[in-house]
Amino acid sequence: MISGQGSMTTPCGSIPANAPPTRRQTLALAGAALLFPASAGGPARAASWRPTKSVRLVVPFAAGGANDIIARVLGEQLSAMWQQQVYIDNKPGASSNIGSADVARSEPDGHHLLITSSAIAVNRFLFEKLPFDPLADFAPLSLAVVIPNVMVVPPSSSARTVGDFIALAKAKPGTLNFGSAGVGSSLHLIGELFKRAAGIEMTHVPYRGAAPAMQDLMGGRIDVMFDTVTVSISQIRGGTIRAIGVSTQERVPTLPEVPPIGDTLTGFDVGSWFALFMPGKAPPEIVAQVSADVQAALRQEKVKTRIEELGGRVVASTPEVLGRYMREEMDRWGKLIREAGIKAQDG
Repeated sequence: MISGQGSMTTPCGSIPANAPPTRRQTLALAGAALLFPASAGGPARAASWRPTKSVRLVVPFAAGGANDIIARVLGEQLSAMWQQQVYIDNKPGASSNIGSADVARSEPDGHHLLITSSAIAVNRFLFEKLPFDPLADFAPLSLAVVIPNVMVVPPSSSARTVGDFIALAKAKPGTLNFGSAGVGSSLHLIGELFKRAAGIEMTHVPYRGAAPAMQDLMGGRIDVMFDTVTVSISQIRGGTIRAIGVSTQERVPTLPEVPPIGDTLTGFDVGSWFALFMPGKAPPEIVAQVSADVQAALRQEKVKTRIEELGGRVVASTPEVLGRYMREEMDRWGKLIREAGIKAQDG
């Protein structure tokens, strides 16, 4: 409910009239848009722009990952809506910087889009220099999908809950380790966040991707990972690893028996996210129309169903919500990266 002088009530609580929403409230407000989509005649639909040729959707990662899968599901829907082919252009390298820079330099005419992960918010703190400004060189379109991470341990671990793991780490200070897909990856940063929230010490073991880290976890050579639900769910169901907590405040429908880490560590709420952008110099009317179309595509039932099968949640936000969310993520991770002294070249 929104009142003219008071506050805004969301599933996350009350937002004072003149206070900026918290990160969690930002996501709640974005999620509310799924229940109350813009009408066909509203401001978001005022523009009449439509693509006049095929549209390039750049994925700055290799094919086969969550980012790529989301892009293909969304691209198929947008192709049908626009009656123009939306083709996926995988441009991996330099922790997503190569593909992102390509879009930043592209013609800002609506025919070049970027779908990327939280890397666009954190890379400025990991690299000495970037070939683009993540805020000035991109126009936000929509926060598309959030996928929770899951805290997983080997089946041989004595830890069956998050509390058990923290107690084990405190009993053996500095002896436990956690694996990740590489320095600065979301798996790494969530592990660092967990260390600080729990007041424990663990050694980070970076791998060249999540798959080899998972192999070592299953073999008991590392003690814990904070992997995405999408990648871990088959191993969890197969019993080759054990899930003890999910990173988001809500339980994950695909893993309803696994409690949130936040039940043990109050306020712990984080996940891997994916969002769409276009070149920063794009005209406002094109940004508004493409954003509205992307939101509409994400709300299609078959798109939502496929994303949920991956363990994700469709957000389908406005550009304004994504812009706020980006800054909140930069504040959160920038502080942690500086305090931990993390640099991309360390991996």
